[in-house]
Amino acid sequence: MFGRGLVKKAAAAAVVAACAFVVIVALGATEFYALCLVLPPLAAAALTALTFAILALVTALIYLAREDEEEEEEFEPTGLGERAFALFRQRPILGAVAALAGGFIFLRNPALATMVAAAFTERPQRRRR
Repeated sequence: MFGRGLVKKAAAAAVVAACAFVVIVALGATEFYALCLVLPPLAAAALTALTFAILALVTALIYLAREDEEEEEEFEPTGLGERAFALFRQRPILGAVAALAGGFIFLRNPALATMVAAAFTERPQRRRR
């Protein structure tokens, strides 16, 4: 089955995200209760919130800096398939919606789906002079 590996990877990513969430909540609670030993609870809550806000800001800045370093060379796609691939790569949600729409069209009208598939696989014709 084609999607079996994809489902396993998605489930693993969900488990990792859930574990990371639990770790962050536990770390916040630990920091809060440790600060409550030396500060009033309101000040401890404020410092805990400030700590996680700074952590979020640093993480965002690291990812934004990494995005600038990985800037790719822009290329102009020539064929219909290349343009669709570039569009799906830049906007993955749009690609998922288009894939669902294509599946729906295939179920409703297989002849139309065949014509679309032929258009994607067709080589661009070059004019000879």
